[in-house]
Amino acid sequence: MLEVEKLNQYYGGSHILRDVKLTVPDGKLTVLLGRNGVGKTTLLRCLMGVVPAKSGAIAWRGAPLMKLPTHARVARGLAYVPQGRDIFARLTVEENLLVGAASKKAPKKIPERIYELFPVLKDMRHRRGGDLSGGQQQQLAIGRALMSEPQLLILDEPTEGIQPSIIQDIGRTLRQLVEEMGMTVLLVEQYYDFAKAIADRYWVMSRGEIIAGGDGPNMDEDGVRALIAV
Repeated sequence: MLEVEKLNQYYGGSHILRDVKLTVPDGKLTVLLGRNGVGKTTLLRCLMGVVPAKSGAIAWRGAPLMKLPTHARVARGLAYVPQGRDIFARLTVEENLLVGAASKKAPKKIPERIYELFPVLKDMRHRRGGDLSGGQQQQLAIGRALMSEPQLLILDEPTEGIQPSIIQDIGRTLRQLVEEMGMTVLLVEQYYDFAKAIADRYWVMSRGEIIAGGDGPNMDEDGVRALIAV
């Protein structure tokens, strides 16, 4: 279980995260929803150590993470797919995937499981990452994160700018990772229907604070759509 307690972060004089408290159950898919600019990406960056939190506590399966650098958090089993994907455009698909295994002993080839999850990557393994479509790049970014064999996969708006058919594929893959591989997933998302379809648990953030949380199947009756409406 991922546990976040009273996490605070500032940018200049702006208080971005305000005593954020949430849990992510082990072996479940948890969705974090909220409008643009409420602090969701900042929270994920704090979880990974990309941005140091000002105060509070972060623990993964009881082990404190706050003082660990990003690479040490990856070694503990965390993986991060950032907003915008951040693939290496000039490297091939295969080379991008191998970069994801940097925290492990680099394999000589890509595990077949990655290509089973994302068949398009096998077909395009010798193409440069920059030549892929947005949806294909997103699949590549997720595949690259999975190369570190994570226990917790953290994704920041993977459906942004992606065609509907690929969104459905990503949703199925995330559920497969949870149900068949026992992985824990934390997903930041704005697309309500996508989130509702795959979430085991949900949290809603507004102005740097957690304002609601509950079970994914109850999102409609809990009025979550109204909480994130613009």
